[in-house]
Amino acid sequence: MASHEHIGTCFPTGRHYPGIAARIAAAIQDVEGLADEYDAARAWTELPLVVIDFETTGTDASTDRVIEIGMVGFDRGEVTFCEGLLMDPGMPIPEESRAIHGISDEEVAGAPSFAEVLPRIVELLQGRVPVAYNASFDRGFLLAELERVEGVVADGPLPPAFRQEVVWIDPLVWARETLDKLKRKRLVDVAEHFGVPLEQAHRAAGDAEATGHVLMKLAPKMPEPYGELVRLQRRYAARQEAEFARFRSMRRR
Repeated sequence: MASHEHIGTCFPTGRHYPGIAARIAAAIQDVEGLADEYDAARAWTELPLVVIDFETTGTDASTDRVIEIGMVGFDRGEVTFCEGLLMDPGMPIPEESRAIHGISDEEVAGAPSFAEVLPRIVELLQGRVPVAYNASFDRGFLLAELERVEGVVADGPLPPAFRQEVVWIDPLVWARETLDKLKRKRLVDVAEHFGVPLEQAHRAAGDAEATGHVLMKLAPKMPEPYGELVRLQRRYAARQEAEFARFRSMRRR
């Protein structure tokens, strides 16, 4: 699925092609989706990142609920914190979901609600650029849970992950663009490809930490400036989704 652009990109080596540095610098100043705490020209690998992963009762953020959140901080490629929090979803966990993550109703009985763990979530996400594998899923669940919480959730600026306009870095988009020879691009497949341990697959903290390490493995084939990363990720994600939609349409015929 690789279809790399040759203007404004840094594939396949991570270095910009000669003569376009000035064009890139100008283009990324007006990129939408950036966390405005950070300069668009700064290397994204130097920014404080937080990898987020949810385990849930199902796949529909409008009706299903979060039962576990994993949050792992990465600073210059190194893990600086790793935390997983169980929470009571306020509804039974369907068997098909329990079969994936192994979390039962008994395990979350007596756990705090999302609203009760929210202050800790705010603390760990504050000031960090959000990352998630297949980010639309986790972003959708976080924003849906926030809508259910009444009142102000933080003093001062909201964490970047809480803001509708902020784009989350998504290693899945970049795996699809750069790992042409890898047939499947699930987290478990890409982690295995890079030799990244994934000992607790489908538990939030384990998946989040593996995602962060996968992202660092992909970094040499990704743009360095934060603004350029977000600009190209938005474009690639839109094209990938259009290609998947055409594929699904053809299969239904």
